[in-house]
Amino acid sequence: MQGFRKITGNAASTALLLLAVSAVLQTQAQAQSPNPAAAQPITYKPTPASLDAHPLPQWFDDAKLGVMVVWGLYSVPGWAPLSHPEHDFASTDFIRNSPYAEWYYNVSRIEGTPTYAYNREHYGAAHNYYDFAADFSRQSRAWSPDKMAATLKDAGIRYVVFTAKFHDGYGLWPSAVPNPNQPEINFQRDYVGELGAAVEKSGMRMGIYYSGGFDWTFNRGPIETNPDYEAVKPETVAYGAYADAQIRELIDRYHPAVLWNDIDWPRSGDALADMAYYYNAVPDGVVDDRYGVPHADFNTKEYTRFDEIQPKKWEANRGLGQSFGYNRAEGEANTIAPAELVALLADVVSKNGNLLLGIGPEADGSIAPVQMERLAALGAWIKQNGEAIYGTRPWTRATGETADGQQVRFTQKAGALYAILLGAPKSATVVIRNLKAPAGSAVSLLGEAKPLAWKQQGADLAVELPSALPGKYAYVLRLRE
Repeated sequence: MQGFRKITGNAASTALLLLAVSAVLQTQAQAQSPNPAAAQPITYKPTPASLDAHPLPQWFDDAKLGVMVVWGLYSVPGWAPLSHPEHDFASTDFIRNSPYAEWYYNVSRIEGTPTYAYNREHYGAAHNYYDFAADFSRQSRAWSPDKMAATLKDAGIRYVVFTAKFHDGYGLWPSAVPNPNQPEINFQRDYVGELGAAVEKSGMRMGIYYSGGFDWTFNRGPIETNPDYEAVKPETVAYGAYADAQIRELIDRYHPAVLWNDIDWPRSGDALADMAYYYNAVPDGVVDDRYGVPHADFNTKEYTRFDEIQPKKWEANRGLGQSFGYNRAEGEANTIAPAELVALLADVVSKNGNLLLGIGPEADGSIAPVQMERLAALGAWIKQNGEAIYGTRPWTRATGETADGQQVRFTQKAGALYAILLGAPKSATVVIRNLKAPAGSAVSLLGEAKPLAWKQQGADLAVELPSALPGKYAYVLRLRE
């Protein structure tokens, strides 16, 4: 195929990589951790039993709302077809018509796809995807990590997960781990470190996304059919050593609050040892369930969610649009509406989950206006109603309904029960089915200072609302004994 570099991989290059990896790991082992929390009494071992003893940190359980910043070379073309809005991943043509703009390199090589046609039209048949690195480097000079962090903070975000390396293999930090197939595969600008410093300065926590399961510099693919998802996973000794070394380098340099791996970890690597290394360096860190091993701090659900309260912590993840990465084709109709976004947050939190929203900055680091509007709307709602979200826990049930059919979600903390009305009330009195308030309870509306009149109507609770309601949707009633 034209337009991308040849892979080179032989015994000599593998040996060279292993020597380099050994040197990196030895240096890391000798380095003292700058994180004072590293001096902890428990030493984790690379076994499921030892790792399962790692407690879920309270900060993660309390946070409820995070953002995944999906940014890389694919942000330069920033395009995908507006197809599969329901994200029916098992569909036979989902890959060929993927709505994920971050999969641009893969799909642009599949002849006959919309992305293949777009790429030829805009960049020519011989264009090399990795030449986008020069465009990204040039355009991203305009990026302000402090401005991005401030935007996310204002939206009510509590933790940020940044794509240090996506499936295309290009790293957004100056890695010392050599890639035997494609030298200079990492930027020399430390995007990870710059955003991490800005995020932490803003009072949020910084996590890292790393694609362990796919690296298209080790196994190009492309992925064209569902069986290719497995066939294109690189499993060489060289790749396992490379992934292990890079993830430990990221741990040592940045002490991420979240290690968010994707797809799987290579079988030639050592996921359990990497997790133990991570916990021993960052005891209050968390790992997701996408390593393909029997341990995780939380489960993930992509563009879907659970129907009931889950006993184990979980995280719903989705883009603000149909794509995680920037897609210039997306507009208002392809982006989650503000009321729907707030309802999603309430639903996820009521069922013991966190919501991780994907935003796709343009190559210059700016966030598209339609996504900025959603972040602003979310921040405004949380400013008034965050008490019913942050630090809460599930109640005895997650869902309820009003007498006129409006959906309700419940959360609780510190002796208070919160009933989140998904939408706008249809009358001056809201009646919540099957909800009893103890005698003498105080009922109030978040954003409104005065207590509300209420009465019990059999099994139902009737609350008189004020004539002027604060906000636009998802009003929150607080019941306190």
